[in-house]
Amino acid sequence: MARALSQKFAQSLGQPFIVIARGGAGGTVGTATAATAAPDGYTILLGVVSPMAVNVTLYGSKLPYHPLKHFAPVSMITKVPQMLSVHPSVQAVSVNQLVDLAKAPGSKLNYGSAGSGTTGHLVGELLKKRAGISLTHIPFKGSGPALSALLSADVGVMFSGPPAVLGMSQAGRLRVLAGSGTMRTPVLPDVPTFIESGLNIDVTSWYCLVAPAATPQPIIQRLSSEFTKIVTTSEVVAAFDKEGYTLIGSTPAATGQMIRAELKRWEAVVKASGWKLQ
Repeated sequence: MARALSQKFAQSLGQPFIVIARGGAGGTVGTATAATAAPDGYTILLGVVSPMAVNVTLYGSKLPYHPLKHFAPVSMITKVPQMLSVHPSVQAVSVNQLVDLAKAPGSKLNYGSAGSGTTGHLVGELLKKRAGISLTHIPFKGSGPALSALLSADVGVMFSGPPAVLGMSQAGRLRVLAGSGTMRTPVLPDVPTFIESGLNIDVTSWYCLVAPAATPQPIIQRLSSEFTKIVTTSEVVAAFDKEGYTLIGSTPAATGQMIRAELKRWEAVVKASGWKLQ
């Protein structure tokens, strides 16, 4: 996503854009690095829900930044549900059947995610709470390794965004049972939401653009304006739709309001899941 958008920014602004991928601690390392970057308009962060909302509650005072204090919002990018997928050997074709399977005597189901504290992990914990079942969490270093573990049946269940599982689902190598959020994802229209299945799980992953807090407003407004132009081009819309991403352009003020609302939403989700950092 970052690389695709950086190419469009480079074309639009006539300036080279370099993507620096800095992982670690569920996105916290890269986000903290951007928070302390010079506020001169030359550093933009692709903000993700875990480090920008979830980790505020998980880490508390240990988090080396705060999304509202250390960043200036630029624009929303997209929102995507978390999909519940299973290996074909798991005898369930719906989330309710999976719940029944998990409740059966001797059940030892486990689930993989992109890492501890990620959206997929917390949706899994929320499912355990809402459905009253036991699932063992297996964290991986990203969606790719988690998907590999699911395909090889090292884990039976996985939570991830649609792009991670779309191709393998179409190939019949895994089965997608449900998605979080209030609406079905367009790329998997036959997959019901958790809510349709009678489970109150309404959360989505999201991505946004932010810059260091003291970045001058004229620069923030220019970046937001350019992004709005980019996301309305048919070429970009078609490319992202194919991957399951519906692009959203928003004003800096609206983006800030969204982040504030999501901080409250994920605080409630983290507390409801009962999960804490060890």
